[in-house]
Amino acid sequence: MEEEKISSARILVVEDEEGIQELLRVALKRQGFEVCCESSVESAEPALQSWAPQLVILDWMLPGENGLAWCRALRRCEETQKLPIILLTARGEEGDRVHGLESGADDYLAKPFSPRELVARVNALLRRSYGNNSAGVVKLGELHVDLRAHRVYVKDVQLHLGPTEFRLLRLFVTNPDRVFSRDMLLDQIWGRQSFIEERTVDVHIRRLRRVLDEYGHAPLIETVRGEGYRCSAVVSDV
Repeated sequence: MEEEKISSARILVVEDEEGIQELLRVALKRQGFEVCCESSVESAEPALQSWAPQLVILDWMLPGENGLAWCRALRRCEETQKLPIILLTARGEEGDRVHGLESGADDYLAKPFSPRELVARVNALLRRSYGNNSAGVVKLGELHVDLRAHRVYVKDVQLHLGPTEFRLLRLFVTNPDRVFSRDMLLDQIWGRQSFIEERTVDVHIRRLRRVLDEYGHAPLIETVRGEGYRCSAVVSDV
């Protein structure tokens, strides 16, 4: 039986070898994950802030700052100390594995590896990290967001959201209490190469709130003055 996963999970791959990077991209996208690939820590840091990944696959040896040092830095930061991290490396000795895990990695995979094993480890780590949300449903009181089916319910009533409004809601409910600026939302929802104006974000936020307001859930999306928007609710277990 195929392992359950958070089908909409965003995975940041930091790998400087183009062949391995493409292998990871294809294998993960084939399983329905959203994937962002970077070749260095320096380029990965802005992606981490704007794209809000739910898991990082990190190569140990990278140009500039190495992956192990960045892993330690992520664990020292309050915002990323619980971010799931899988460390990739050509160093497969037991001492190296222990060193990688002691530096904060949640899992360790030595090269060469099979894409099938990697995907299995990703699924397992997502389940451990996000608990019952691996079933693909987030509950906020009476509001249920089905991440797999792209459907939203209040009790037994289905809410009708447009594709963009659903992507916004999904981003908010899977990152409760995180503030997203308009620039971050543009990057995350419309893509980095998009030429959409910032006010477009406000238009879609209003549309989302309008639907939520019909069922008393408009306060779910909170405006943070001078900063952006956030989901003000606490996600409960499914």
